[in-house]
Amino acid sequence: MAVISHRTRPLLAAALTLVAAASLLTARAAQAATQATPGSSAFTPEDLVQLARVADPRVSPDGRLVVFSLRETDMAANRGRTDLWLVETGAAAPVARRLTQHPGSDSSARWSPDGSGVYFLSSRSGSSQVWFLSLAGGEAQPVTELPLDVGSFEISPRGDRIAVSLEVFPDCADLKCTSDRLAAERSKKASGQSYDQLFVRHWDTWRDGTLSMLFTAPLGADRRAGAPVNVSAAVRGHVPSKPFGGDEDYAFSPDGTRLVFSARLADRGEAWSTNFDLYEVPADGSSAARNLTADNPAWDAQPVFLANGDLAWLAMTRPGFEADRFQIMLRSATDGRVRALSADWDRSVATLGTTFDGKRLLATSDDIGQVALFEIDPTTGRRTTRLSRGQVAAFSATRDGVVIEWAALDSPPDLYLLEARPRDAGQPLRRLTAVNAARLQARRLSEFEQFSFKGWNDETVYGHVMKPHGYKPGQKYPIAFIVHGGPQVSFANQWSWRWNAQVYAGAGYGVVFIDFHGSPGYGQSFTDSISQDWGGKPLVDLQKGLEAAVNKYDWLDGERACSLGASYGGFMQNWIAGNWPERFRCIVNHAGIFDQRSMYYGTEELWFTEWENGGPYYAAPRIHEKFNPADYVTRWRTPMLVTHGALDYRVPYIQGLATFTALQRQGVKSRLLFFPDENHWILKPANSVQWHAAVLDWLQEHLQTTDRVK
Repeated sequence: MAVISHRTRPLLAAALTLVAAASLLTARAAQAATQATPGSSAFTPEDLVQLARVADPRVSPDGRLVVFSLRETDMAANRGRTDLWLVETGAAAPVARRLTQHPGSDSSARWSPDGSGVYFLSSRSGSSQVWFLSLAGGEAQPVTELPLDVGSFEISPRGDRIAVSLEVFPDCADLKCTSDRLAAERSKKASGQSYDQLFVRHWDTWRDGTLSMLFTAPLGADRRAGAPVNVSAAVRGHVPSKPFGGDEDYAFSPDGTRLVFSARLADRGEAWSTNFDLYEVPADGSSAARNLTADNPAWDAQPVFLANGDLAWLAMTRPGFEADRFQIMLRSATDGRVRALSADWDRSVATLGTTFDGKRLLATSDDIGQVALFEIDPTTGRRTTRLSRGQVAAFSATRDGVVIEWAALDSPPDLYLLEARPRDAGQPLRRLTAVNAARLQARRLSEFEQFSFKGWNDETVYGHVMKPHGYKPGQKYPIAFIVHGGPQVSFANQWSWRWNAQVYAGAGYGVVFIDFHGSPGYGQSFTDSISQDWGGKPLVDLQKGLEAAVNKYDWLDGERACSLGASYGGFMQNWIAGNWPERFRCIVNHAGIFDQRSMYYGTEELWFTEWENGGPYYAAPRIHEKFNPADYVTRWRTPMLVTHGALDYRVPYIQGLATFTALQRQGVKSRLLFFPDENHWILKPANSVQWHAAVLDWLQEHLQTTDRVK
């Protein structure tokens, strides 16, 4: 990593005297105030929607500053808006200060190698482009002014080149060709779209024939980008990957002369393939990309260079399985030899990075109901646990520690410095931001506890419980029993912006959630065990987990419980309705699978349903049908709230409509809440508030609770 230059050091003082447009909070003072005068009001859905969201911390080249994104909710505009903020890592009482404030969102800040300022993405010009803001002062200046939106970007270590991702027609020779063709399509009176292969739609978007491709351009002395060159043109695939890929899908070499990117071919088999490969290409595009991982038919991802030029990345081994274990691979810069660095580690790595000096690796992974941070020696593979509690959602290394975005079930995300040598004994985390201190000072977040029990086949399974707001010993409280989706995800000690346990605790419910068989963080065999057994082991775990929680915690009222879940969790609500119908007073089902056959033929990512059910439906109908909720509707009798979004192409809304039809036709009390402008998730602020209100009203109606605590 580059060291800050002598001419840049005085800019630190200038950066720390920027006038904030909003109230400035010292993390220590805010934390002390919250601890000194804890609030008494319950946490509400409105609180969840309006909390500020810190993300994407990036440490400066000298390790002294952190730039990060902060999303704030504009309820009037019904949207979130993101700005850039700055905080000093070594300050005794850190003060977060605003860097940008513009109606167009600013995000994805990346430091210039000399530390003099930050590049970032902004829509302030009317399209998404790269801008630069000097810490010496002045207005942000455009770096790119392209006819297409920039999706992501990275700056080369030398600062002489920029990589950007743009969505282009692959047969176009230049960007103008794509821009003109898109304009022509918009002007047509006929609206029909023709397709010759899958995907025709993905997540919440219909394909228009463009591919997200990787370009590079030289940066002049004025930091303006020159003419872009398509460096991934020889690979017909999306860079970054769709729908959620970002700049973690590509990386510059330490000397800036090469780029390595991850891509899957967008060919006829794209919809049922998980074969992502790593490709290496000269940064100037002077020759075509070459495949570095052609011998691995499974997923290769997240290329990361060490300071000596060695290339690390994450790799799966089983084609077609998106929840296979991601292990760390290492390719020598001297002889090209490849070795598995974490073959003996029974965990799947989520995020890969390096220490400040680039000599060691940092990685996050689910681990026994937490999202932990580890440090790995690339020579020996030896692992050191840096933090094993809560959720490390993002990280960026400093000289003597790691800045992390950390959260827990009772703590929304904030930035902390995880010190290698803590100033306070036993306190490795030093708080850098308190972005929601004012609102949380007036709220009391509920306590939680992890527990374990003997689940399927008497194997150890973990879960969490959370006490209701206003908990009083000796009283019993109704239960919100939340089933996670995925299914290969963990309902861990982490903060969620959608299924947040504090919302239900705030409404007066004891909350119970189980990491049933299939959840990661407990060994790959535990994760594997759900495949082709969706309604088997997981249902047993849920049954035994709820019983164990009720027996262990005498304040839980086992007679008044409602089950809730989305996606796979929604499937499980339909499965519970037919296979555990006597247990719950009510059910909430969001985006749940109703019929396995129509799900297979209607969804987009076929590799998922094919792996989970032993192949395509036409080749393995017996396994698909083994756990098909549609076959058990005559047993349904539990009142159910069904919610779905029209733009959900992962679990198409016909699944929710079919669920509601089955309920209504049989006279089972039910309600449908439909969002024409939402996808698999309910994201718009007003819609989120409406969704939560409907869910809590449904619970109160059927669990006969008192009015929500105000």
